[in-house]
Amino acid sequence: MRSLIERLHREHTLSPDELRTLLVGCDAEHLALINQKAREVAYSHFGNRIFIRGLIEIGNCCRNDCFYCGIRRSNRNVERYRLDKETILSCCAQGYELGFRTIVLQGGEDNYMTDERVVDLVSSIRKAYPDIAITLSLGEKSTEAYQAFYQAGANRYLLRHETHNEAHYQSLHPESMSLQNRLRCLYDLKKIGYQTGTGIMVGSPGQTIEHLVEDILFIETLQPEMIGIGPFLPHHDTPFASEPSGKMEQTLLLLSIFRLMHPKALIPSTTALATLAPDGRERGILAGANVVMPNLSPVWQRSKYALYDNKASMGAEAAEGLRLLEEKLDAIGYVIDKSRGDYEN
Repeated sequence: MRSLIERLHREHTLSPDELRTLLVGCDAEHLALINQKAREVAYSHFGNRIFIRGLIEIGNCCRNDCFYCGIRRSNRNVERYRLDKETILSCCAQGYELGFRTIVLQGGEDNYMTDERVVDLVSSIRKAYPDIAITLSLGEKSTEAYQAFYQAGANRYLLRHETHNEAHYQSLHPESMSLQNRLRCLYDLKKIGYQTGTGIMVGSPGQTIEHLVEDILFIETLQPEMIGIGPFLPHHDTPFASEPSGKMEQTLLLLSIFRLMHPKALIPSTTALATLAPDGRERGILAGANVVMPNLSPVWQRSKYALYDNKASMGAEAAEGLRLLEEKLDAIGYVIDKSRGDYEN
């Protein structure tokens, strides 16, 4: 196991069989080793700096019905909301004043948010803040829409593929959605010129080691600039309400594998990790992550963007808790970097 970890550190790749061995046989001792190696790689490229992104959850209306998601169309118990343009711009202003130089606009796939409305919003943010990076996470769109958002001033796009296995994808999503279209979107984004992010849920219902190997190999082929992974967390109003959460150890192992395979990637320590355990965000950083995404959304709306139960959105997860975040990072030897934090070839 040690030799596999050291070769992954040295060569940034392993065969499918070797990846399988690593995923199945990594005990606590070897997890500590691979976390250490990933931490060293991240430090060699980024020092002890952690980039911050200001997350604005612009709405929880969604036309999709993904079986794992708390804001799925069929959930009648969600109090739906949409932030208007003025509120979003106000959140951007607050973030800019706090020092954020990347804004992330995330929301469900909402028919109200037409391509024209997104273009208008992105254009307005770009005009007001020419020096920031604008990241979108608004789901599957047409090639033309992605092109229009990019021309309006968007720089990055987050779209997790969730699983690269066709049968597993179908078990997580309604028939109206397809893995083929999700992958088309990702290749479109790369071709247009976005810094592109994808990723997976770790421990999602039905996930196998073979699925994880397939995901690792797909991400190796795609070469995204951003890789977002987090544990599956159930929501009580979904078909997967009684499914167990993804495991912290497996998530940290995969995070370190991705860091060793993609040394320069922007890899967040996700809110899902912070929800799974009080020190989850810090453990993610110590496993090779180099990005955190504090919440800039209006405080009174945050609980409504509930993709899973008990989501962390206050304290160090919130933009207004930056001082607390600084203290928590300082305790493990890291500092906040308020620059745009672009991917560098």
